[in-house]
Amino acid sequence: MSSLPNCPQCGSEYTYEDGGLYVCPECGHEWSTTAPAQTAEDAPRVTDAHGNTLADGDTVTVIKDLKIKGSSSVVKVGTKVKNIRLVEGDHNIDCRIDGIGAMKLKSEFVKKA
Repeated sequence: MSSLPNCPQCGSEYTYEDGGLYVCPECGHEWSTTAPAQTAEDAPRVTDAHGNTLADGDTVTVIKDLKIKGSSSVVKVGTKVKNIRLVEGDHNIDCRIDGIGAMKLKSEFVKKA
């Protein structure tokens, strides 16, 4: 059997080495042969305003009126946001709000529902 590591993205055992990279033919993920693979413990932890850990697919509630730049609309306190996606950056929640549309939120202005 092969001594190559499984893919850290999809867990596939069919990885191969290409120069200085490992490649997964199933999902297309590439990672360095010298750097250790990033695990769930290494990933940044996103928390809400009360310190609860958030995950993709969670439902959150807005805890402060949020003005939307370039618009006269406001996201009101108590607005429920379903099926959030966590992303890298300053605004670390990507979501869709009914009546407003797709937008990014900061986790410090929401609480886990």
